[in-house]
Amino acid sequence: MFSYSLNLDPQSRVPMYEQLYAAVAGAIREGALHHGEKLPSKRELCARLGVSRSTVEAAYELLLAEGYVESRPRSGYYVAEYETTAISEAPSSAPVCAPGHLPPRGKALDSPFSTSAVDVSRFPYASWAKLYREVVYNSPELLQRGEAQGEAPLREALARLLREYRGVQCGPEQVVVGAGLETLTDQLITLFGPEAVYAVEDPGYPALVRLLQARGRAVRFVPMDAAGMDPEALERSGAAAAYLTPSHQFPLGITMPASRRSRLLRWAAEGERWIIEDDYDSEFRYGGRPISSMQGMDRHGRVIYAGTFSRSLAPAIRLAYLVLPPPLLERWQRQFGRQQSTVSRYEQRVMARFLDEGYYARYLRRVGKLYADRRSALVSALAELEGASVSGADGGIHFLLTLPRYGEDELLRRAAAAGLPLRGLSEFCHETAPLPSTLVLGYGGLPTEQVPEAAARLRAAWEGTSGPLRCIAAEKA
Repeated sequence: MFSYSLNLDPQSRVPMYEQLYAAVAGAIREGALHHGEKLPSKRELCARLGVSRSTVEAAYELLLAEGYVESRPRSGYYVAEYETTAISEAPSSAPVCAPGHLPPRGKALDSPFSTSAVDVSRFPYASWAKLYREVVYNSPELLQRGEAQGEAPLREALARLLREYRGVQCGPEQVVVGAGLETLTDQLITLFGPEAVYAVEDPGYPALVRLLQARGRAVRFVPMDAAGMDPEALERSGAAAAYLTPSHQFPLGITMPASRRSRLLRWAAEGERWIIEDDYDSEFRYGGRPISSMQGMDRHGRVIYAGTFSRSLAPAIRLAYLVLPPPLLERWQRQFGRQQSTVSRYEQRVMARFLDEGYYARYLRRVGKLYADRRSALVSALAELEGASVSGADGGIHFLLTLPRYGEDELLRRAAAAGLPLRGLSEFCHETAPLPSTLVLGYGGLPTEQVPEAAARLRAAWEGTSGPLRCIAAEKA
């Protein structure tokens, strides 16, 4: 039965329509509202809750789009069929802390400032489950062997998405789908052969280095400057391929400017080398328009574009993709073209519909605003730390916090003692000296309502005094 005792907070950073949507969707997921039950009319809900008609209309439109409710002409809105036991289980990547609760002081656990966590509270469970049921029931042919490169509808949807939003120049025949970027990167390593030398960003992503070294490949650590990978150091490295994260470099958060991208593209073209463009965190931008992909700027076919849904949707969705230049695609087909795709055909078809029917775009708009508000709240909450500065916060879901009051080891020790283990920048450095007293703070898995208490815990642990928090934009080359 519908309850009007909804906890809506007009002072919250979360818009009223999203609060109403979340309350009704939660009641449906928990079984408080049952299939076929009629919801109050818009006019009645406005009167009983004291909210505007536009708020109710926006909430009902979201519920309808996500498949929680159905509209019956001249009758109203009704709860749609919903399999609570199938889709109400919390994903394994859900935040460690329940909403409104931080770990007891002094108790160590996975940090709410994890750089790998994402917010799954807004994941469109009902829509995903609805699409999955329809694909399973209506497509028995998907039990048969599929194409090695991936399902054609998904590759077509990805090609359209990348052309429209990232300026990637490709057709669906160039797209290769795989179970995670590690799997696809491993395939690239095989294609390039055992003698290839790889340039990686320093500081950079440790898992990539471990993968390359496990395969016995030579790795060259190339330092970063304010614009990204140092081109002169890259030239000296003798590398045949460079792995880059130009949209929001991990962990520094640098967005590589067009001038640096152009210079690195020239390095690749002149030496017939390769650039692997991992478009990490390109979905989330908070300042200015994003620069289009390096692949879209490439005129010589030397860029391999790589992307994944693990950051934008959920880590458990192990679906990633490459866009291969034609010569490399021919090599891939000879090497891997007879193998089975590493991703379930059903999951691929669900994702194709998720993209084509607009669910993904709507979800990104909602979660992007959520992350933007959370970022602002966290930076504001840390403003009392004297002398602190934030950098790399123009995109993605992490940033750097530098606090010269202590060395990195002392910052980490004090935070861990308060039950908030963090990661220092030195953890991601290989041959380059890290920026002193600098931590990498993720906020994807930190619920917005927990930001003030978590930040207060850190302030107390570091014994900071009040003072302005200075936000530093990445210096442009």
